Amino acid sequence: MDSEGRNRAGTFMHLNQETVAASVNEAYEGKLELMDVKAALKKYSWLQDYMWKVVSKDKDEFTKKVAEDYSGGYFMRILPGAELTFPLQSCLMITQKNLEQRVHNIIIAEEGSKSHIITSCVQHSSVPQASHLGISEIYVKKEAMLNFTMIHQWSENTLVRPRSAAQIDDRATFVSNYVCMRPVRDIQMYPVGYCTGEDSRVSFNSILYGQANSQLDIGSKAVLSGRGSKAEMISRAIAREGSKMFIRGMIEGDSSDCKGHLECRGLLMDDKSFMQSIPELIARKKGVEITHEAAVGKISEKEITYLMTRRLSRDQAVSLIIRGFMDVGILGLPEALNAEIKRIVDASTGAA
Repeated sequence: MDSEGRNRAGTFMHLNQETVAASVNEAYEGKLELMDVKAALKKYSWLQDYMWKVVSKDKDEFTKKVAEDYSGGYFMRILPGAELTFPLQSCLMITQKNLEQRVHNIIIAEEGSKSHIITSCVQHSSVPQASHLGISEIYVKKEAMLNFTMIHQWSENTLVRPRSAAQIDDRATFVSNYVCMRPVRDIQMYPVGYCTGEDSRVSFNSILYGQANSQLDIGSKAVLSGRGSKAEMISRAIAREGSKMFIRGMIEGDSSDCKGHLECRGLLMDDKSFMQSIPELIARKKGVEITHEAAVGKISEKEITYLMTRRLSRDQAVSLIIRGFMDVGILGLPEALNAEIKRIVDASTGAA
C-alpha cells in the first residue's frame, strides 16, 4: 500500500458505471466494511431493509431513474465502537461522454462508532457533457458520530442531482459538509437530516463558489422530532461571472424542547450574478427554539484599501478577502483534513 493509502481507513472508486476498487486499510479490518452496494445486497439480506427507507424512490424523476436502473455505489459500514483515525475516501468519476451516471450509496455508522468520510465527485476535463444522479442513505446509530464531507469538481456542462437523507438516533451526531469550488452547469440538492433520537444532532455546512454561468440550487432540511434534538446550518457563498445561486434551509421543530439555528452569508461579486437566500423555520410544538440569520452583500472597499496599503494589488486583496470569507473552519474537520480542504479552496479562489 502506498503512503497515501496508509493515510486512509479505506478507499472506494466508481468509474462511470462500474466499481473498480474497494479496499480497507489492514489496520482497520474488523472495524470497517467497504464494498459495492450490489455486492453488499447479495451478502446481507438485511441490507434490503435500508434501501429506499429515508429517501423515497418516488420523490422525483431522478430517484425514479435510479430505482429503475443503477450501476452500483458504495456500501460503508463502520462497526460498533470503531473509531477511524484516518478518513474513509470514495471517488465517483465520469470519463465517458454524455454518460448519465446513476448510483445508490448506503452508509451505516453503528452504535458508538466515530468516523470521517470524504467523497469526491469528479468529471474528467476531456468529457464535455454528462449527468450524475446519486442517492445516498445514511444511518447514524445510537451514540455514533459521522462527519461526511462531499467535494464536487464537475465541469461547466454537468447536470448534477444528488438525493440524500440521514436518520440520526439517540445521542448520535451527523455532520454533513458540502464544498463546490468548480463551475457546474446545473446542480440541485437538498439533503435531509431526521433527528429521531433523543439528544440527536445534525449539522449542515456549505462552502459554495458560483462562477462561469453556473446555477446552484443548494439547501438542506432538518426535522427535529427527538427529545432534545438540535440542528445547525451554516452556508458561505460567493456568486460571480453570471452565476445564479439559491441557498435554501429549513428547520422543522416537531419536539417541544428542540433547538436549531440557520445562518447564511453571501457575497455578490458583479451585476451579472444572482443570489437568493431562502430560510424557513417551522414550529409544531410549544417550546420549540429555532432561529435564522441571513446576509448578502459585497466586499468592503475599506478592507480592499487597507490591504492595498500593505503592498497588495487590488486583485490580490480581493482574493485574500474571499479566501478568508470561505472559512473551512465551519466544517468541523480534524486539522489534517481541514488543511487539505483549505488548500482546495485557496487554489480555486487564488485567481479571483
